[in-house]
Amino acid sequence: MSDLSHFDTDGNSQMVDVGSKPVSRRLAEASAVVVMKPETLTQITSGQINKGDVFEVARIAGIMATKRTADLVPLCHPLAIDSVTVSFEIMDEGRLRVSSNVQSTGKTGVEMEALTSVSIAALTVYDMCKSVDREIVVTAVQLEQKSGGKSGLFVRSSSGDP
Repeated sequence: MSDLSHFDTDGNSQMVDVGSKPVSRRLAEASAVVVMKPETLTQITSGQINKGDVFEVARIAGIMATKRTADLVPLCHPLAIDSVTVSFEIMDEGRLRVSSNVQSTGKTGVEMEALTSVSIAALTVYDMCKSVDREIVVTAVQLEQKSGGKSGLFVRSSSGDP
């Protein structure tokens, strides 16, 4: 068990001590895909969803989730976030990509914050549209890239798009 950073030598959970790590610029980008009926996406883009502007509500939800990651994911460090952007891209007539870019200057990475951001933004799209489409699927939640810290740069080599 001692090779796993979130467990001590006795197998007890612990938050990793990042106190001696150097401060560096941290960046993480994550994405998720929301699959829905083409007519649902048309209703979103034309502003016909009764609950309001789906993209803006989901964007705010994603930003808020980023800031609350340490409250949601055990053993995550609370971080000072420098910036968060949440964006949406229509991939085709029934697929929407949700992307998040999170930046921080600190001692630990922001991958979990970016992944939480896209997850909650995608779930918000689901929540706002479930009354018109019960078959919506949130899929392909993944880290696209990260930089900073000892492990340096990671860039996903292939897409997990459905």
